[in-house]
Amino acid sequence: MAPIPFDVEAVFPELAGTAREVTLLYPRAGQPGPGDSSIGGPLLLPAGEPWPMCAEPDHYKPLDAPVGTEPVAMVAVAQLYARDVPGLLFPAGTDLLQILWCPLVYEDGQYAAGPWLHWRDTARTAAAADGGQPPSPHTADEDFLPRPCTVSPTPAVEYPNHDMPEGLSARIGERLEDLREERGFDYFDVATTQQSKVGGYPSWTQRPDRPDCEGCGARMEHLLSVTATEAGRGRWLPLDERDPTRNQAATPSWQAEADPAVLGSFGHHMDLGGLGGMYFFVCRTCPGTPSAHRYDC
Repeated sequence: MAPIPFDVEAVFPELAGTAREVTLLYPRAGQPGPGDSSIGGPLLLPAGEPWPMCAEPDHYKPLDAPVGTEPVAMVAVAQLYARDVPGLLFPAGTDLLQILWCPLVYEDGQYAAGPWLHWRDTARTAAAADGGQPPSPHTADEDFLPRPCTVSPTPAVEYPNHDMPEGLSARIGERLEDLREERGFDYFDVATTQQSKVGGYPSWTQRPDRPDCEGCGARMEHLLSVTATEAGRGRWLPLDERDPTRNQAATPSWQAEADPAVLGSFGHHMDLGGLGGMYFFVCRTCPGTPSAHRYDC
């Protein structure tokens, strides 16, 4: 990615202290294996462990009748090894994060696929790994079925978008417009990310809805965003994926375009209800590292 083209805290001193480290995942279509970090790839699983199934009684496909009571096989969404994502804090004794979800919507107040999050110890899991194929769901909503993708975890720093302190966006709104007119780029395009990532700020498309921990009542920490939108242009586009026919030295980073030859490989191809996202949160204070999720579209 290109360097940020301005000093955020010099131009907007109100944002001092709000920078956060983030790891951008950059999912690209590929053939990951169970020993790889991936989105939509195969998982490292111990032999004999039942594949997670969704037995919700009212899951359905949007615009269709309810599916019925037959359990639906969950699908692998993300697998991240500690070695690949140094910025991800793992609970003691674990170094592998796996996320699955039901590929159907059900009425849980969010009308979203129901996820399942699990932390594992790689060595212990690999010692009893099962190379078998997981079951396929007998029915699914295509919006929640990822294609297998490799990931290229890339550390970065971002600033808040929808998570700006209360009232701040309105107070600096005119200066945000001035920035665009004077420098030709938008704060939100070059200082905030709206793509799949670990840490940083959730990639909300709607108003923030951060959960509180049911155990201790504290605000939960953003762990991971899986979003329908990935960087296909602009500052966050990897340098080696930019259009080689354009003069990169003369093209501002916020106007960069992707190489048409690789554009089709971008992203996991999930619409998530229409360019939405699933956001995962954890509490690191309570035993067991409880988790929660939010969904918007």
